[in-house]
Formats: sequence, C-alpha cells, structure tokens
Amino acid sequence: MRRRQMGLALVAPAILPAQAALAQHSQTGIERLREESRPAPAVSFTDAEGRPHSFTDFAGQGLVVNFWATWCPPCVAEMPALDRLAGIVAEERIKVLALSSDRGGREVVQAFYERLGLQRLAIWLDPRGAATRGAGARGLPTTLLIDRDGMERGRLTGEAVWDAPPLVEAVRRLTSPVAAG
Repeated sequence: MRRRQMGLALVAPAILPAQAALAQHSQTGIERLREESRPAPAVSFTDAEGRPHSFTDFAGQGLVVNFWATWCPPCVAEMPALDRLAGIVAEERIKVLALSSDRGGREVVQAFYERLGLQRLAIWLDPRGAATRGAGARGLPTTLLIDRDGMERGRLTGEAVWDAPPLVEAVRRLTSPVAAG
C-alpha cells in the first residue's frame, strides 16, 4: 500500500499542471468557438460620428466583430480583453470592431470606455440592433471572425478572454485568408 501511495505522489505532480492548463484553456471561451466558412453578413453600422459603415469598408483586413452592450454583464467583463487584443493585433492588419447595441449612442459608450480605461477600441454603434440581428447573433456578446477575403471563419457566443494565447492564435489563423490549394 505504501508503494502505491509513493507512486501516486510521483505521478500527481505531472498530472496537476496538465489539468490546470486544460482548465485554464477551457476558461478562455475557446471551446465555444465555432469555425465555419461563409460570406460575412451584409450589415451596416455607424462610427462615433454617425457615418454608416459595413464590413466591406475594411477590405483586406481581418476583423474581430464583437456585438455587445454596456448593460450586458458578460460583455462588460470581456471588454478589457478585447481592448488588449486590439493592441496585440493592430500591426497585423487585424481590426477589432466592438459594435455597441446601446440606444444611448456615442455618449453612453464613450463614458463606459473612459470608466473602464479602454484606449484601443474605437466607438462603433448599432443602436437599433439591426447589424446584430442581420448577423444572426442569438445573444450578447457574440463575436465574428472575418478573414481578409470577407469570409466569416469563426463565431463565438458568450464571454471570452480575447487576449489569452489560444484565442489570439485562433484570431490570427481565422482572420487570414484561406490558402488556395
């Protein structure tokens, strides 16, 4: 019996880090990332000045499109990580578009950004939720990964730790165009 206990004592330290890594990996939200390949939805939204935009305005760039609102607790929780992701991928032609569904518009979002100290995310607005519905989002937050060719390559519903290494790698991979083969 004592020999078995000693064997477990030797094996347990090797197993625990792997279990911890697996638990940390699943806590990022990557397990909810659904990879797909279809044309990005044809939706419109506005910038902070009220000018209309669509995903085609960002042709040649990878997009991380996050549908969110200030009144949505999981949205609020993931915004600092989205802000950090925007800084991580900015030099790689990948843009993070956080489309707010808040009806209060720019003022509400700007005050929220200031309160949280968000510095890298621009203000993008979807106050009537038309882009959110047009993208088929079933709840907030929902994030689309759109490649440089305008194809939706991934979708994640719910909160995620967007600056965690597994998600940063997935963003880079899925926002790059598919190699012709």
